[in-house]
Amino acid sequence: MRLGTSSPLEHSSPKDWAVKHKTLGLGSVNFPLSYKDDDALIDAYVKEAEKNDLMIAEVGVWRNTLDLDKDARKEAIEYTIGQLELADRIGARCCVNIIGARGPRWDGAYKENFSKETWKLGVKTIQEIIDAVNPTNTYFTIESMPWMFPTGPDEYIQLLESIDRDRFAVHMDIFNWITTPRRYFLNEEFINECFEKLGEHIRSCHLKDVRMEENYTLFFRETNVGNGGINIRYLIEKALSFDDNMPFIIEHLNTDEEYLNSVLKVKTLMAL
Repeated sequence: MRLGTSSPLEHSSPKDWAVKHKTLGLGSVNFPLSYKDDDALIDAYVKEAEKNDLMIAEVGVWRNTLDLDKDARKEAIEYTIGQLELADRIGARCCVNIIGARGPRWDGAYKENFSKETWKLGVKTIQEIIDAVNPTNTYFTIESMPWMFPTGPDEYIQLLESIDRDRFAVHMDIFNWITTPRRYFLNEEFINECFEKLGEHIRSCHLKDVRMEENYTLFFRETNVGNGGINIRYLIEKALSFDDNMPFIIEHLNTDEEYLNSVLKVKTLMAL
């Protein structure tokens, strides 16, 4: 397993960044720069990652390429193309975004997210992004999400087939797919389904936890590793049965201290 964090951790230089991750026993990183940064600085971070055996797991996009505003959508697509080019240049495992939302919030939940027109536009947009770059050293991926396409493994298979590009793959955040009591309580069964159907296509995974609150009508809260109901050890072992170098990126914490505590929890859980 290549454990990492979505935080670059407080650092003063590319060397300090890489050594800090290595000293913590981490094996992967999210790239902390964008394609707009200086080429020499980008090269320095890549060099230090290589020297310290740190896999560059993800180059993030986090832009709404389905924005309702035409100019904002164009800008988001241009940024995504730039990030995919960067990921390909530095040999990242993947470049990752969400498929997009049809409302004012870039990652928001809207009825229009589930229309046939949104599916078609999402497919067409991803095809255009991949074709603009034609990557050979990385993959473009869509993070699994709770309220937009794709909402489950079967829908992700349909997305893979519809996009029909060798360099389109899967980013797995199984926690975002814990959207029903059955998936929550029988999460080992759902983990099996996801990896049996998508495992060979998965390039990177997020790591956190989910807790179902005992309130009406139904509420799931994202939480840090070990504070929810998901069998984290089972998830990691299942992923490693497909790829023993699978990156797991801890995300959505607020401080470096919280990230370091979560790293320790995962290491203890996995007896690392």
